[in-house]
Amino acid sequence: MNKLLWVLQLLLALAFLAHGVMLLSPPASIAEQMNASMSREFQVFLGVAEVVAAVGLTLPGLTKIQPWWTQWAAVGIMVVMVAATIFHFQRNEISSAITTAVLLVIAAYVAYMRWKVRPIV
Repeated sequence: MNKLLWVLQLLLALAFLAHGVMLLSPPASIAEQMNASMSREFQVFLGVAEVVAAVGLTLPGLTKIQPWWTQWAAVGIMVVMVAATIFHFQRNEISSAITTAVLLVIAAYVAYMRWKVRPIV
Protein backbone atom coordinates (compact mmCIF):
# COMPACT_ATOMS: atom_id res chain seq x y z
CA MET A 1 0.00 0.00 0.00
CA ASN A 2 2.82 2.38 0.87
CA LYS A 3 4.47 1.77 -2.52
CA LEU A 4 1.20 2.52 -4.33
CA LEU A 5 0.85 5.78 -2.41
CA TRP A 6 4.39 6.80 -3.29
CA VAL A 7 3.77 6.02 -6.97
CA LEU A 8 0.58 8.12 -6.92
CA GLN A 9 2.35 10.93 -5.07
CA LEU A 10 5.17 10.94 -7.61
CA LEU A 11 2.79 10.87 -10.57
CA LEU A 12 0.79 13.75 -9.10
CA ALA A 13 3.99 15.64 -8.36
CA LEU A 14 5.28 15.17 -11.91
CA ALA A 15 1.96 16.25 -13.43
CA PHE A 16 1.73 19.36 -11.27
CA LEU A 17 5.39 20.24 -11.65
CA ALA A 18 5.10 20.04 -15.44
CA HIS A 19 1.88 22.05 -15.53
CA GLY A 20 3.19 24.59 -13.03
CA VAL A 21 6.36 25.17 -15.05
CA MET A 22 4.27 25.48 -18.20
CA LEU A 23 2.11 28.13 -16.52
CA LEU A 24 5.17 30.03 -15.33
CA SER A 25 6.91 29.99 -18.70
CA PRO A 26 4.40 29.03 -21.39
CA PRO A 27 5.54 28.08 -24.88
CA ALA A 28 4.92 30.87 -27.38
CA SER A 29 2.51 28.65 -29.32
CA ILE A 30 -0.02 28.55 -26.48
CA ALA A 31 0.78 31.72 -24.51
CA GLU A 32 -1.78 33.80 -26.39
CA GLN A 33 -4.53 31.22 -25.86
CA MET A 34 -3.71 31.03 -22.15
CA ASN A 35 -3.70 34.82 -21.82
CA ALA A 36 -7.15 34.94 -23.41
CA SER A 37 -8.65 32.62 -20.80
CA MET A 38 -6.98 33.98 -17.61
CA SER A 39 -4.79 36.85 -16.55
CA ARG A 40 -1.02 36.47 -16.51
CA GLU A 41 -0.97 37.16 -12.77
CA PHE A 42 -3.40 34.31 -12.13
CA GLN A 43 -1.30 32.01 -14.31
CA VAL A 44 1.78 32.86 -12.24
CA PHE A 45 -0.17 32.29 -9.01
CA LEU A 46 -1.37 28.88 -10.20
CA GLY A 47 2.06 27.97 -11.53
CA VAL A 48 3.75 28.73 -8.21
CA ALA A 49 1.00 26.92 -6.29
CA GLU A 50 1.37 23.81 -8.45
CA VAL A 51 5.16 23.73 -8.17
CA VAL A 52 4.89 24.13 -4.38
CA ALA A 53 2.29 21.34 -4.29
CA ALA A 54 4.62 19.05 -6.25
CA VAL A 55 7.38 19.72 -3.73
CA GLY A 56 4.92 19.25 -0.85
CA LEU A 57 3.83 15.86 -2.14
CA THR A 58 7.36 14.48 -2.17
CA LEU A 59 9.96 16.35 -0.14
CA PRO A 60 8.41 16.09 3.36
CA GLY A 61 7.96 12.34 3.00
CA LEU A 62 11.43 11.79 1.61
CA THR A 63 13.16 13.84 4.28
CA LYS A 64 10.79 12.84 7.11
CA ILE A 65 10.76 16.54 8.09
CA GLN A 66 7.18 17.60 8.87
CA PRO A 67 5.67 14.82 6.73
CA TRP A 68 2.14 16.01 7.54
CA TRP A 69 2.64 18.59 4.77
CA THR A 70 2.13 15.77 2.27
CA GLN A 71 -1.58 15.37 2.99
CA TRP A 72 -2.04 19.14 3.06
CA ALA A 73 -0.40 19.43 -0.34
CA ALA A 74 -2.87 16.82 -1.62
CA VAL A 75 -5.77 18.79 -0.08
CA GLY A 76 -4.53 21.93 -1.81
CA ILE A 77 -4.44 20.06 -5.09
CA MET A 78 -8.01 18.93 -4.48
CA VAL A 79 -9.16 22.55 -4.16
CA VAL A 80 -7.39 23.53 -7.37
CA MET A 81 -8.78 20.48 -9.22
CA VAL A 82 -12.37 21.22 -8.17
CA ALA A 83 -11.98 24.73 -9.59
CA ALA A 84 -10.22 23.43 -12.72
CA THR A 85 -12.93 20.83 -13.35
CA ILE A 86 -15.65 23.48 -13.11
CA PHE A 87 -13.62 25.84 -15.33
CA HIS A 88 -13.22 23.21 -18.05
CA PHE A 89 -16.86 22.10 -17.90
CA GLN A 90 -18.01 25.70 -18.30
CA ARG A 91 -15.82 26.03 -21.38
CA ASN A 92 -17.18 22.70 -22.71
CA GLU A 93 -13.68 21.16 -22.59
CA ILE A 94 -14.91 17.74 -21.57
CA SER A 95 -11.64 15.80 -21.94
CA SER A 96 -9.79 18.37 -19.80
CA ALA A 97 -12.60 18.29 -17.23
CA ILE A 98 -12.34 14.50 -17.03
CA THR A 99 -8.56 14.71 -16.64
CA THR A 100 -8.86 17.21 -13.79
CA ALA A 101 -11.57 15.10 -12.16
CA VAL A 102 -9.29 12.04 -12.26
CA LEU A 103 -6.47 14.07 -10.71
CA LEU A 104 -8.95 15.22 -8.06
CA VAL A 105 -9.83 11.62 -7.19
CA ILE A 106 -6.16 10.61 -6.99
CA ALA A 107 -5.33 13.61 -4.80
CA ALA A 108 -8.30 12.84 -2.52
CA TYR A 109 -7.13 9.24 -2.20
CA VAL A 110 -3.58 10.30 -1.35
CA ALA A 111 -4.81 12.90 1.14
CA TYR A 112 -7.08 10.43 2.93
CA MET A 113 -4.61 7.57 2.95
CA ARG A 114 -1.72 9.73 4.17
CA TRP A 115 -3.93 11.30 6.82
CA LYS A 116 -5.83 8.31 8.23
CA VAL A 117 -4.51 4.98 6.93
CA ARG A 118 -0.76 5.19 6.08
CA PRO A 119 0.66 8.45 7.42
CA ILE A 120 4.36 9.08 6.94
CA VAL A 121 6.03 9.02 10.34
